Amino acid sequence: MLGGKRILLGVTGSIAAYKAVQLASDLVKAGALVDVILTRAALEFITPLSFRAITHRDVFTSMFDPAQPEALEHVTLAREIDAVVVAPATAHALARFALGLADDLLSATVLATRAPAVIAPAMETAMYEHPATQAHLATLKGRGWVVVGPAAGRLASGAVGRGRLAELEDIIGALRWALGRRGDLAGRRIVVTAGPTREPIDPVRVITNRSSGKMGFAVAEAARDRGAEVVLVTGPVSLRDPYGVEVRRVQTACEMYEAVKDAVVGCDALIAAAAVADYRPESVSAEKIKKADQPELVVRLVRNPDILGEVRGDFVRVGFAAESQDLIANARQKLAEKALDLVVANDITAPDAGFEVDTNRVVLVYPDGRAEELPLLSKYEVAHRVLDRVAELLRARRPAGAG
Repeated sequence: MLGGKRILLGVTGSIAAYKAVQLASDLVKAGALVDVILTRAALEFITPLSFRAITHRDVFTSMFDPAQPEALEHVTLAREIDAVVVAPATAHALARFALGLADDLLSATVLATRAPAVIAPAMETAMYEHPATQAHLATLKGRGWVVVGPAAGRLASGAVGRGRLAELEDIIGALRWALGRRGDLAGRRIVVTAGPTREPIDPVRVITNRSSGKMGFAVAEAARDRGAEVVLVTGPVSLRDPYGVEVRRVQTACEMYEAVKDAVVGCDALIAAAAVADYRPESVSAEKIKKADQPELVVRLVRNPDILGEVRGDFVRVGFAAESQDLIANARQKLAEKALDLVVANDITAPDAGFEVDTNRVVLVYPDGRAEELPLLSKYEVAHRVLDRVAELLRARRPAGAG
């Protein structure tokens, strides 16, 4: 999504400026071309060399530096960038942008561009909460700017409050969301399930599985990056909520079943990547079972609801099949039994695919009998391949926004 995109990173005079170096690095790793503008105040905290070493591109600091004649071409830069990110953004910078001032290179470039803009404020709590700052933020939001944070926590002064720079993962998520607002899934509502479920035996013990939720989260993020409104129903995982995605957390299969039934109302597609427990204990002990009291522990299991089998409607339905044998045959059986539009099958015995890793090797199985094998890809790339097929199915059914 960021590969080949030209991103302008503006850095203003906050102690959090040092974090912008890592942000630049993360953007470069994602394939973006990063142009950096440092304000005069930012130079008190960080040097151009730090960014030049990361981006391998010129770093701009002034419109009037004779050593940087390119800086005079701020209008050209404004036209060529795909998006602008200002992180950190001080209260002074917010005021400049909101008032349309153009008295330095960054504010002039921001004023001249029509590219999507993401801004991450960082300042002391009292400054952030001041009515003037809030008014400036409201003005920028009204113009379509995406405001990320600030987060709450310990500030440079030692006080604790709201004003910390947002997590870099959230800033990049906001950038992806801003760039994808007009993608091929814009106007679509996609429901995604992810992670395992936990079926309690007693207050301590549960029946669960090895699912990390990474595949489902990747699908949710990829759908967001293509403009969809995304609802992510997830079991217990250690992953952070993706920026711009509505996350509904559940524990058990029954809870996921109810959450999915509610979420699919009015949706365009359900993509079920969760590893839902097929069974749950028939009864749950209210107290921890002591091994001295139970030399043998026999747990009677009953079937859980079949979410994909039972949740149906006028929307695209995609299932995942994690198999250890007879991959294609089992996937075709699942596709037929649940009347799915697509099954994404993967061999969980492969060391570089399946649970708890960042890559996957899948086969897309279609109702007409085709089986399309994909190479080893990151789970995010797999997600986009799946969404390519979902987008095709949606276009065939009805255009986006059609009643």
